[in-house]
Amino acid sequence: MKKRITALASTLLLAAVLGVAGPAAAGQTSLRAADPSVLRVGGTYVSVQSTGAGLAVRQASSPDGLAAAPARQVWSDTRNLGEVWAPEIVTDAGRYYIYFTAGRGAAHRMYVISSASPASGYTAETRMALPDDRWAIDGTMFVFEGQRWFVWSGWAGATNVEQNLYIARMSSPTTTTGARFVISQPRESWERVVGNPFINEGPEPIRDPDGRLHVVYSANGSWSDQYCLADLRLRAGGDPTYVWDWYKSNGCLFGSNRATMMAGWDPTLHADGPGHHTFVLLNGDIATSPPAGPRFPLMYHAVPKGTPYAWENRHWYTGTFTWWGNTTYSRANVPGATTNAGFSLKFFE
Repeated sequence: MKKRITALASTLLLAAVLGVAGPAAAGQTSLRAADPSVLRVGGTYVSVQSTGAGLAVRQASSPDGLAAAPARQVWSDTRNLGEVWAPEIVTDAGRYYIYFTAGRGAAHRMYVISSASPASGYTAETRMALPDDRWAIDGTMFVFEGQRWFVWSGWAGATNVEQNLYIARMSSPTTTTGARFVISQPRESWERVVGNPFINEGPEPIRDPDGRLHVVYSANGSWSDQYCLADLRLRAGGDPTYVWDWYKSNGCLFGSNRATMMAGWDPTLHADGPGHHTFVLLNGDIATSPPAGPRFPLMYHAVPKGTPYAWENRHWYTGTFTWWGNTTYSRANVPGATTNAGFSLKFFE
């Protein structure tokens, strides 16, 4: 009997790490976890998540099916690097790359592993030599106009003042080259509701139907229901390394608090603090970004309304998004034009 109880306790502990079953509503899955990263390869959806001391991959025939799919451990923190957060899975030339952060306190840095198969055969971790070697999380690679780029959230200096978004060129899927460039700082009133530090994180690149680059990111503290998604849109012909070529949405585009939403965007009805999302692109490639018109798959994490907002109460959710045309973002007291029109995004639970 004692052995059966011990086995049950072990099973429950593993379920708490990799996802626990429970009632789902409005896109809520049974997977109790944060920071989803999902791509589609043919008819298979592939996800990666942190298990606390490693990384696990799931595969299913739909985003909704991922929660029930077996979680296969593909990497373990055998060197005791520390907290393992927010893995991102992408492909490049048919190979899978998982970027993640590991460390303790100010020591968090980006690492990468790779494999020819999505759920096995990954290399040992390699620490990425990011420019300036500062605290870094939430990094991911993408290709835009023939150039590989790496975008991440990090500190300007050696102390936790605020989390900015940075971008750098890449010479290969594992190597950045040249300097890092800040593209966003949490300086707008609606992204400074909850802070200490104030936060821009979870950057996810996508290309709109006009071919313009967007980086959709999470703002406000992830420990609060003020967590939300906002958008950076690169002006037509703009330089991704020049901060003033980026235009920021005038509020949250996906959030649960009306006061911080951009005019014309409504707050969520069922999920609190939606954030750190994934666009579920074919092969994880922004060249496969969807056209204008229909809705397309989305995954994000949030806390069910009516549940205390806490990290341990976050679930993966499925939802959809669509492009929203002719949307003006405005700004003041900065170089360049004060307004910019183009595609934005609408998100649906």
